[in-house]
Amino acid sequence: MKALLQRVAKASVRVEGKVVGRIAGGLVVLLGVADQDCEKDAEYLADKIANLRIFSDDQSKFNLSTMKVNGELLVISQFTLLADTRKGRRPSFTSAAPPQKAATLYNYFIMRLKQTGLKLETGEFGAHMMLEIFNDGPVTIMLDSVDRAAV
Repeated sequence: MKALLQRVAKASVRVEGKVVGRIAGGLVVLLGVADQDCEKDAEYLADKIANLRIFSDDQSKFNLSTMKVNGELLVISQFTLLADTRKGRRPSFTSAAPPQKAATLYNYFIMRLKQTGLKLETGEFGAHMMLEIFNDGPVTIMLDSVDRAAV
């Protein structure tokens, strides 16, 4: 499972022209679910995202987590994070989970993040979405649940 985090001043997501999710300061989380992923991957990333210190303290050091700053989260499903571009000119998505499995793990991931008490908004799984992101910093960080084995 991969998560691309973008620290934002604000963000919103639209489906068919209608805003379905909007946050003030916090993180946009673009989430890609791989075929081999399981609930442990979702748990690892949810905990990591809530507690990763990527917000600045009063000395401009990354010492504060989303939990500490009471940041908001906008979670968007994005299977294209699983793109394999090693061969040819068209990305392959064979490592991405099938839609039913991906939706189940995406929803489990959201449920785990909601347990933190942070305000959380989402896009619409499987829909064509338009995101408006005001990247703060900019700060963009990639997380991969395969890294949990290395810890």
